[in-house]
Amino acid sequence: MSSDQPQSALNLRLALNLFGMVFTGVLIFLAIFFHNRALAVLGVILLVITIVDLVVILIRRRRRHRREPETKHSIFE
Repeated sequence: MSSDQPQSALNLRLALNLFGMVFTGVLIFLAIFFHNRALAVLGVILLVITIVDLVVILIRRRRRHRREPETKHSIFE
């Protein structure tokens, strides 16, 4: 890949998404441990959003790989 082609941000989105999932998992655990239902519900809502975003990211990566099978879009692929 030449330097004039833009780099894909999907891997960065994937890393940030996984960090968000871990963070919200810890948030939910602490909210349940300290009996804070409102914070636990908020954490579950955020976790569902991150899971949906993870699915979208993985679908986009798979489509990109099928469209351009020989192209490396980042150093992680």
